[in-house]
Amino acid sequence: MKSDKYFVFDFDSTFTKVEALDILCEISLKGNPEKDNILKQVQDITNTCMEGNLSFRESLEKRLALLNAHKEHLTPLIDYLRENVSVSFKRNREFFETYSDNIYIISNGFKSFIVPIVKEYGIKEPHVFANEFEFDEEGNIVGYDQNNLLSGDDGKSQIIKSLDLHGDVYVIGDGYNDYKIKAAGFANKFYAFTENIERQSILEKADHITPSLDEFLYLNKMNTAISYPKNRINVLLLENIHPDAEKKLREEGYNVEIHPAAMDEEELAERIKNVSILGIRSKTHVTEKVLENANRLIALGAFCIGTNQIDLVACQKKGVAVFNAPYSNTRSVVEMAIAEIIFLMRGFHDKSMGMHQGKWLKSASNSNEVRGKKLGIIGYGSIGAQLSVLAENLGMDVYYYDLIEKLALGNATKCNSMEELLGLVDVVTLHVDGRASNKKIIDAYAFRQMKDGMILLNLSRGSVVDIEALKENIENGKIRGAAIDVFPEEPKSNDEEFISELRGLPNVILSPHVGGSTLEAQENIADFVPNKIMEYVNTGSTTNSVNFPNLQLPLLQNAHRLMHIHMNVPGVLAKISNILAEHNINVVGQYLKTNETIGYVIIDIDKAYDDAVIQALKSIDNTIRFRVLY
Repeated sequence: MKSDKYFVFDFDSTFTKVEALDILCEISLKGNPEKDNILKQVQDITNTCMEGNLSFRESLEKRLALLNAHKEHLTPLIDYLRENVSVSFKRNREFFETYSDNIYIISNGFKSFIVPIVKEYGIKEPHVFANEFEFDEEGNIVGYDQNNLLSGDDGKSQIIKSLDLHGDVYVIGDGYNDYKIKAAGFANKFYAFTENIERQSILEKADHITPSLDEFLYLNKMNTAISYPKNRINVLLLENIHPDAEKKLREEGYNVEIHPAAMDEEELAERIKNVSILGIRSKTHVTEKVLENANRLIALGAFCIGTNQIDLVACQKKGVAVFNAPYSNTRSVVEMAIAEIIFLMRGFHDKSMGMHQGKWLKSASNSNEVRGKKLGIIGYGSIGAQLSVLAENLGMDVYYYDLIEKLALGNATKCNSMEELLGLVDVVTLHVDGRASNKKIIDAYAFRQMKDGMILLNLSRGSVVDIEALKENIENGKIRGAAIDVFPEEPKSNDEEFISELRGLPNVILSPHVGGSTLEAQENIADFVPNKIMEYVNTGSTTNSVNFPNLQLPLLQNAHRLMHIHMNVPGVLAKISNILAEHNINVVGQYLKTNETIGYVIIDIDKAYDDAVIQALKSIDNTIRFRVLY
């Protein structure tokens, strides 16, 4: 495409994620006991030069002297660089192909490894300006062409001057020599590219900071692979979510902010105003009041199983898709339940506390094996069912009760009512959600249905057990032991005191809501939830969303994907179709799914369309949210 704009890109740490000479050093020094020391010297020299504190010629000579490289090392280097092209460059391959006549690579690196990489993106070899290695007869790299302009300090500026480009020149790079092109008057603007590395001294000199190529293309209103730069998508993660989630979201290109504790309604309502993606665990409540301020929010991740802390209906009305991790910590909760059943049956907790106080409480009184005991499971979902299998393998007789018809696993016995179960078992464990109908299902009446000497576990929701009634039944001996991991009121952070009537009671294990807090579970959650959110942002897929109709959608090539969320009322789809027909838009794919509240439609259309189409689709009555995905 002919254009009066020219685009000059650096290669190292811009077109690719890395400095190629650093990688060549790693390859050439493989097996050398001084490898780490030499590599650090090379990297230090590179950084000093890029920050403008060392002449380029001097830095080049010092690095080449340390390399000890051979021509045969270039092949694995090229293979490595091919896999490490910057993510946003890979995503915008079409830009390079479309504007190939106006794109130049001007680098202080070397043609031997640059040309094989950039030509795969449609960049013409005559548009690549870089240094060239000198080899001896045995193929060793012994130097460089000192007559090449790019081997000197002002080489990039001199190359641009010699090209005599008639039009606006934009330079995109990460180093001091890239800035000098603008400083010398040969470029209109210098964009500091920070996707791979940030050099503070360079940021201060830039006309614009561009965290991705998407941002550069967005600022210049040029064709992009996505509708909105990912670096402008603000993510807020609360409650010490596992760092793998932060890493994954940052690698996707999002702007991520971390807050270690929960937030109350007022604080979150203020902080959420510019947030596009919110990540929480169980303590932060996302209410209708919070959502009133969440005008940019498109997705919410619950990095846990439950979603009762989220107003799902208000999220629907706001067009916010909610994702959780329904299975990621199942095993962790089950193992905790098994451990606590054994501990309570044997009285290990009180014996251990006694030992810490210097008391030797050796006795078999009230100490039993779990084998042959009856376990009652209230809530036979993924956790309850897996617990059923493991408990049976320990020799327990398993009974379960669930409001929904569930297939018994192994030899488990289904009970027709909770009262029936409570009258049969020696141990009862709760694995239900926090819906309003489950509030205080274990109350004074439920305790009266239980056998004397019962053991109770609650690893589900703090609201499902009447704490006052539990305390009374522990004190009168009806309950011989309890393990409670969740509470009606919990501290917002580790700095707050935990207050409970259960503190100090005998044979009672209290834990700070850690049923799913294992490294394995948190890693699983930190992998699962971000993947679902990114899939939704990138493709519109809502698989595993807890409040949106579930649609599994593929990535699409050579088309635009439009997402329309609306109230589930008659006629909306017809209006969408009419608008597309009026603008002579060809639909290449359409997906629709509804639930009782909202309709969710994805429309794939030909590349060519008028902006008036977008405005018309946004203006349809009962539209909740409209988004161009790509």
